[in-house]
Parts: sequence; C-alpha cells; structure tokens
Amino acid sequence: MGKSFSLRPRDGNPPPRTAETPSGMINSIGLENKGLDAFRADIYPRFARLGTLRIASLVGERPEEYRALAEAMAALEGIDAVELNLSCPNVEEGGRTFGKDPRAVERITREVRARFPRPVWTKLTPGVSSMAVLARAAEAGGADAVTVMNTLVGMSVDWARAHSRIGSPTGGVSGPAVKPLALANVWQVASCVGVPVVASGGASCARDVLEFMTVGARAVQVGTAFFMRPTAGSEILAQLPELLAGAGLRSAEEAIGRFRPRHEPPGHADG
Repeated sequence: MGKSFSLRPRDGNPPPRTAETPSGMINSIGLENKGLDAFRADIYPRFARLGTLRIASLVGERPEEYRALAEAMAALEGIDAVELNLSCPNVEEGGRTFGKDPRAVERITREVRARFPRPVWTKLTPGVSSMAVLARAAEAGGADAVTVMNTLVGMSVDWARAHSRIGSPTGGVSGPAVKPLALANVWQVASCVGVPVVASGGASCARDVLEFMTVGARAVQVGTAFFMRPTAGSEILAQLPELLAGAGLRSAEEAIGRFRPRHEPPGHADG
C-alpha cells in the first residue's frame, strides 16, 4: 500500500476513510496526493536521506503523464526505482483502466523504460481472468520486475443507515483476506515470466512472506499489516532466520520457487 503520486494535485475527493474487516481492511483513500511539484519540493529532500532503497510509485490518467513523471524521476538521483500503478481509468480511451489492457500495459511500461534509466516495476491489477497475460505484456515492454497484485474491489455497508462505511460505494480490499488470491496470482505470474515477481497482498508475518517466496516471489511488500502492527516489519525480519533454519534452508534465497507445479496461462487477459 505504497503512497502513489501523480503529475497534478488531486483535489475534490471525499475525505479518505477506512474500515476494518475481520481479516483485513477496505479503504477509499484512492490515489490522493499533492502532485509532482509538492513531491520534489517537500517530500523528496527527506526521501533522499533515507538509508534504504527508494522506490517511487507513479500514477497518471493519460500516457503522457506517465512519461512526464518518468522524466522527472530520472532527474532525481535519490530515486532507485519506479513502480507503475496502472489502476486509473484511461480518460483518452473511454475510461477503461490501463492495467486491464495488455497493450496499454506494454506501451506505458516501454515509454517509462525509455525515459527512466533505473529499474522499472509494473504493478498488475487483479481485475482480469489472467494476470499472467498482463505480466507478459509488462515484460515485453521492458519491465525489470512486476508487482502482483493491486487491491481488490469491495464494499462495506452500514445496513441500519444504508450508508457506505468508507465514504464511497466501493474501495480497495487488502490484508490477510486477499492472501490466498495473491498467492495464486504470484505463482501463476512467476511461472510465466523471466523477470522478478514482487508479491503484494496480505503478507502479515514471516510465514506469509516465505509462502510467497516459495511460489516464486523474489521480494514481498508488506502494507496493511503496518496499520494493525507498526512493528510488523521488524517482527518479520526477526522471525525469518528461525523459520528458514527449521526447514533446512540457509537463506531466504533458497526458498524462492521451491513449489514445482507450473502454470500455463490463457492467451488473453479478459479484463
């Protein structure tokens, strides 16, 4: 659940709201942010001082916005990689979400790849019948890695008042409830592409992280767990060595791809 930013500030949205579910969270935060200018002036100076890899999440409503953001990030030496969030509707093509169209995924990935000299990750949407097809499109466009997956669409309704609990009719579902779906999609995508797969969706403990790595992920993002337990990251890192040793593994690297069955995707995404 990284913070995305766009070319322009996003104003006029209802106040972001979240609601806890028995096994996760649903949010209507959307992609609110202060835009590129505010990022460069206010956030980047602090961002650049962090003693870790710095990966910026990019989002746009038109292909040229992704191009402009890629060029802006290329000029900032403290940005180690960019992740393309293709969840917005393509306003130039009737509102179809970029991420559901393999041609758009390949095209935008290629255009960003041509403008940003460091690693480019493409984040895939789960709202299609085959994320593997989208992953192959991203790979064809030059992605250095693909992230699987974005949030699922869900609702949370107060039946007594007949109102949404999150301010908008639908929101993004994340957390442990989505992990089985994310796990299957990571396995399917990892079976079909040669670039690294970054897992995203429901990991909240060291066992979850190792499950994702076992089906092929080379890295795992943790998001919703931090809303519940701010210490989730340090807890996971502390637990990993003991779990790996218990399975006779010397490193997390040895856990990657140990699940042997492979997946054969259909020829289309059916978004």
